[in-house]
Amino acid sequence: MILAENPHVSSEYSLASETLQMSRLTNGEAEISLHKPNNQVQCQGSNGRYGNLGFDGTNGRPCRDENCGKEDIGVSSGDASTDVLSKKATQQKEMTLEDMYNQDLNDDDDDSDWEPFPQHVEIVKWFCTNCTMVNLDDVVHCDICGEHRESGILRHGFFASSLLQDSGLTEIGADTRERHKGPQDSASNSSTAVGFDERMLLHSEVQMKSHPHPERPDRIRAIAASLATAGIFPGRCYPISAREITREELQMVHSLDHIEAVDHTSHMFSSYFTPDTYANEHSAHAARLAAGLCADLTKEIVSGRAKNGFALVRPPGHHAGVRQAMGFCLHNNAAAAALAAQASGAKKVLIVDWDVHHGNGTQEIFDQNKSVLYMSLHRHEGGKFYPGTGAADEVGSMGAEGYCVNVPWSRGGVGDNDYIFAFQHVVLPIASEFAPDFTIISAGFDAARGDPLGCCDVTPAGYAKMTHMLTDLSGGKLLVILEGGYNLRSISSSATAVIKVLLGESPGCELDNTLPSRSGLQTVLEVLQIQNKYWPALGSSLTKFQSQCSMYTIQNKKKQIKKRRRAMAPIWWKGGRKTLLYRLLNGHFHLKRRCL
Repeated sequence: MILAENPHVSSEYSLASETLQMSRLTNGEAEISLHKPNNQVQCQGSNGRYGNLGFDGTNGRPCRDENCGKEDIGVSSGDASTDVLSKKATQQKEMTLEDMYNQDLNDDDDDSDWEPFPQHVEIVKWFCTNCTMVNLDDVVHCDICGEHRESGILRHGFFASSLLQDSGLTEIGADTRERHKGPQDSASNSSTAVGFDERMLLHSEVQMKSHPHPERPDRIRAIAASLATAGIFPGRCYPISAREITREELQMVHSLDHIEAVDHTSHMFSSYFTPDTYANEHSAHAARLAAGLCADLTKEIVSGRAKNGFALVRPPGHHAGVRQAMGFCLHNNAAAAALAAQASGAKKVLIVDWDVHHGNGTQEIFDQNKSVLYMSLHRHEGGKFYPGTGAADEVGSMGAEGYCVNVPWSRGGVGDNDYIFAFQHVVLPIASEFAPDFTIISAGFDAARGDPLGCCDVTPAGYAKMTHMLTDLSGGKLLVILEGGYNLRSISSSATAVIKVLLGESPGCELDNTLPSRSGLQTVLEVLQIQNKYWPALGSSLTKFQSQCSMYTIQNKKKQIKKRRRAMAPIWWKGGRKTLLYRLLNGHFHLKRRCL
């Protein structure tokens, strides 16, 4: 059911909760691991995304180390007998540090009356709606993001105050919607289509662990609430009917084993492909709806019935590869859209992925395909950031070299200037030479300022500018697909800014004269050096930035020499009795041995 008449989707929360409660097992069994019907074991690494990228999986606190993030973990597999063993194993309580300490006290035979701590102290806490971080009960505003404990962000999106308790914003929202009402309310007169279905809200982690899962239904609730409050959807955009993608369409993207593995979760109360990639009995349906909406939005745009579109979908998809689900992703939505575009007549498709994580699944699917150009800008840090792939020298294979372009940032905190600079000198020159018939943005908003996993600094204005820069490609035929993004205020404000650009509004601020950071310039230069052999249009930029980097190098060497000299001998030794010692320590001359 499309959100066309109800501007607020909070009522679906109760529907999802009631549905999950009715399906809960009466004997209290814990969640079980996913088992594929063909009993094949898949392995994808050693550490999960949720536990290592931006979160400490044991205490639910944000990771402040910029080098956080490892690899992913594989899928367990087995038959019905191993299902029972898996259930029993997961029912056993994991021993915590507190349990170990209490065990040591119990093993002690000392009869002393001394007790170092009270036997049981209950700590009351709450989890922030905006960023999911844990806070003590006596705190009103989140210690991490500052959001009020009873924020109205799920009712009004980012228009709700972050500092005040949810109050009457309904009138403001109604006034905003009234200003935008007009002839664009009808599908025939609207240029931007939006794909959304409330049934995708039913995909959720059944049992919360120590911390709410970052990929949660509230993500698209907050975006939908922001669009409704702004009068954009429903209002200026029109919905398309939702359908599940067919198995035949999915087999163009994934292996049959993978499709069956995802379908099998509909028979399970709770299951996991990896420790951070969950599924419940509604997840397979939600994933098929998401992929189907992306495919149908593509057909609307390619056919000319819509100028562009935004897919407000979940679960995300760009980590899902040919044979595996990982990184919160089940089916690859962008890949399904790209193949749907080609089936509708678009010969060449461009996918620009600005999610903070590399889209390893999308790259794998099109690694040997010259008709789909995949370009990704992401944190990489030498492979230490999840998922570890996406180095600059990963360019495609088997005759499709150059049709995979990776811009791997070497650190966190990357902001608007570096992204716009990379767009100006890497993305647009290559995309223009490729000349796509259709453009897809894998729009993860986890590089946004305030995101607990991405730890970067892109603003809504930055996302709007990047979107605007891509609208001139492929005659404006552009589809934006939601990927990641885990701070509700960041994701909803950024998505709204992007959709306003799709509707024809100006990005709001000019970011043309952008100066990148030194590390950003070095990353772009590395990409230019590698991709120049495949895309001649990069030659002029490469020559220009090589000279700039040489200038940076010379300046750095001079600064290092000055620092070294200051460390060896104080400048005031230059005169007076210590002149000789000063010149010796700073290498101005060397004593020569006299020959007799």
